[in-house]
Amino acid sequence: MSDRIARLRELLEDPFLVTSETNVRYLTGFESSNAALFVEPGRARLFTDFRYIDAARAVEGVEAVQTARDTVGWLAANLSGRIAFEAHILPVTFVDRLGSGGIELVRTTGLVERLRARKDEAELAAIRAACRITDRMFERLTTEVQFVGRRERDVSWDITRLYHEEGAEHPAFEAIVGSGATGSGPHARAGDKVIEAGELVVIDTGCTVDGYSSDCTRTLATGELSGEMRDAYETVKRAQQAGLDAIRAGVTGVQADAAARDVIEASPFAGTFGHGLGHGLGLEVHEAPRLSTESSDTLEPGNVVTVEPGVYLSGRFGVRIEDDVCVTDGGIENLTGFTKELVVVS
Repeated sequence: MSDRIARLRELLEDPFLVTSETNVRYLTGFESSNAALFVEPGRARLFTDFRYIDAARAVEGVEAVQTARDTVGWLAANLSGRIAFEAHILPVTFVDRLGSGGIELVRTTGLVERLRARKDEAELAAIRAACRITDRMFERLTTEVQFVGRRERDVSWDITRLYHEEGAEHPAFEAIVGSGATGSGPHARAGDKVIEAGELVVIDTGCTVDGYSSDCTRTLATGELSGEMRDAYETVKRAQQAGLDAIRAGVTGVQADAAARDVIEASPFAGTFGHGLGHGLGLEVHEAPRLSTESSDTLEPGNVVTVEPGVYLSGRFGVRIEDDVCVTDGGIENLTGFTKELVVVS
């Protein structure tokens, strides 16, 4: 992990205090609910309390320093001078406490996140493994699990069970199982609605391996569908392929989004794709870079992003298809293998 700290130093103008748990883990491999990393020229100190200090001492390339349980208060009393901090992470009350101790605070945003956006081979290996498990989970879900006549939340529990059986650490997030009208909400939660025949069911799920996440969506059919439902599915499938075809190094998040969005806007479902095309994926399910109409990002080799256009007809049904892809020097590597042909489940 020391090479990550070295790369961070190249971006710094001042000593830098890292307080995001995820960023501390990325830079050091250390997991804790109470830790901070202080990066200076030629020196990196890992601060934590008695509960975690032994684990911190085992981290290579850093000096482990035991603090009080109130780590922010301890830092305010023991650090001084001009220090940059993660302004998008640290609560205002903690900023005030650090400043009250005489530290000259310098606001920064997104420095570590910029590094995290480009995955190294170890990170890619973990994401590939998570995606393979997700593929196997979908294969079993669509062949072994009963849908019709059961509640959405029951199918969600089946997803958790299948991930456990296939070797995932845990689900990356609570699975979305949206049948019929429930699926018309992009972030719908699986509830007590009973899944009926002749519906579309949106399944959005992922798992973690070594802390890194997959995030995959497939929309399934529970029997014969209306022509409108089939048209919506085919439209989203074409839009998703257009997005995949557009993604490569040097393409902006806005351009990638537009490639998929234009397909939907030219269809009878114009105006029903209300979210961005995708987002970065790694230690967090949503991280940089973004693919959307509001994105300021440009894709680079090593970025891992989701590609997930959708159509949502309020109160009726929804369709979303999502893959995870890695941007390469020559295009993309699609990490998601489960079929995008419309699968019918019973």
